Amino acid sequence: MSPLRSEGEASFKVNRHLNRWYDHGLGEGGNLIDFGLLYYNCTVRELMERFGPDFTVQQHAGISFHQPDKHPETESRIQVQTVRPLFAYPLIHYLHERHIPLSVAEQYCSEIRYELDGRNYYGIGFKNDAGGYEIRNAFFKCSSAPKDITHIGKDGSELHIFEGFFDFLSFRTLYPKEQHKDDDILVLNGAAMFERARPMMARYPVKKLWLDHDTTGEAYTKYALSLNEGFQDQSSLYSQHKDLNEWLSGKGAVPKKQMKQRLDG
Repeated sequence: MSPLRSEGEASFKVNRHLNRWYDHGLGEGGNLIDFGLLYYNCTVRELMERFGPDFTVQQHAGISFHQPDKHPETESRIQVQTVRPLFAYPLIHYLHERHIPLSVAEQYCSEIRYELDGRNYYGIGFKNDAGGYEIRNAFFKCSSAPKDITHIGKDGSELHIFEGFFDFLSFRTLYPKEQHKDDDILVLNGAAMFERARPMMARYPVKKLWLDHDTTGEAYTKYALSLNEGFQDQSSLYSQHKDLNEWLSGKGAVPKKQMKQRLDG
């Protein structure tokens, strides 16, 4: 049964491997932060105050979807085997479907071969500052330990902040380096990393937010703007879409001829 509402039939589903939930009756889902915001009907600041300054998505007592003794977190079970330049056609095709040119992706991403529960897989890997990877393919998303943010550039005049690396790749597709050569990038690799990244963010007088249009992203945007620390919301560009990559994909901003040449080459 759904803990978010009264219902006669069970419609609340949980994926313990991805630590995600979905309420079919509400038509909403997400991670533990999303759940906490809806369950307690509060803001990000209030949720953090409720659970203390060290609150993270993994430490949310009482509503964890994992059973730690039997189901260790996916990222702790992933063993990265090899890291090489992007090559596999399914991964390049996946980039094509999400309107990311290979020429952009190969600047920041690698092809990761990894083992999970005794089976071998591969995906597009985006490295974080601690040496772990965010890994994506058309069927699965996961992370290898350790989990961390990705900070690109050290001395820029402005900081662009993204939840995930596909939104960052979308930004680079729309705005090549030459247009923002003096700006730095922060990829949170999950909105729950926002508070951990605040000391680094504080070094920048201007911080531009490109967060998702969902419960968590909008809550963190509202929270950041309330801090009066130079944050600016950039999400009006994709106001009718969940995130920047969804807007890019729908808009078709990347010339298909260019994408086909990269695939055929």
